[in-house]
Amino acid sequence: MTKGKSLTVYSQSNGWARVSANGKQGYVSSRYITTRKTTTSNYRSKAIAVAKNNLGVRYRYGGTTPSGFDCSGLVGYSYRQAGKSLPRSAAEMATRGTAVTSLIPGDLMFFATGSPGRVSHVAIYIGNGQMIQSASSYGVSIASTKNSYWKPRYLGAKRI
Repeated sequence: MTKGKSLTVYSQSNGWARVSANGKQGYVSSRYITTRKTTTSNYRSKAIAVAKNNLGVRYRYGGTTPSGFDCSGLVGYSYRQAGKSLPRSAAEMATRGTAVTSLIPGDLMFFATGSPGRVSHVAIYIGNGQMIQSASSYGVSIASTKNSYWKPRYLGAKRI
């Protein structure tokens, strides 16, 4: 890593930062990191990067950490690491932001998996007709927005 190189910081603890650059992940002493204000598009990209970094993490009801996530736990954790705070539940998240019909990466997608018309699942749109989520069957995974299970349960999207 060369001085002045940009990288993504996922977390910092005990003087160390978990980072990625050029497709590789690792740790660097926090004293070598300077931060800059995150722009709207940057925090969306960072939230997606954080979520992707957790691909394969198991589903855990009520989970909000990389030891296990539920759907809103993954979304909240990813956005929090990107500098944006969101409410805890999918239904509460659906009350935030601006409703959109044309999605861009980073938008939150809401679904009714229980009672029809009632928000009970949230995912992050990552572009190209795909979303990242934590679902009970697969844990943190990427799915098509046109998937035969998710498409009929889609309620709408919000831009945070």
